[in-house]
Amino acid sequence: MIQVEIRRRRDGTIAGYVVDGHAEYDEPGRDIVCASASAIAVGTYNAIESLLGLKPRYVMRKGLMRVDLEDLEPLTGEKRQQLNLLLESMIVMLRTIEHSYGDYIAVTDKQV
Repeated sequence: MIQVEIRRRRDGTIAGYVVDGHAEYDEPGRDIVCASASAIAVGTYNAIESLLGLKPRYVMRKGLMRVDLEDLEPLTGEKRQQLNLLLESMIVMLRTIEHSYGDYIAVTDKQV
């Protein structure tokens, strides 16, 4: 199962996210749940970098992507709003997958 942890600050803004594990919905190379979750997580990071010009710290290896947004602080104003919109959009997409394939992916929030 893929475990997605959204790390939120007390004010509700996102401090980072972790996507860990394998869905095991199908064999590697044919697993639509794993491919979808990976594309969303990596695509969101790429959008943050390409569209906003920000470079969060990250770790990526087979079965794991961890993105830490703490080094971007202090980030205020329009950039903060744009970043939050990208991240909240990512969560909507991941929860959409969870709604249809809940046996293979779980999305949780954690306050940090």
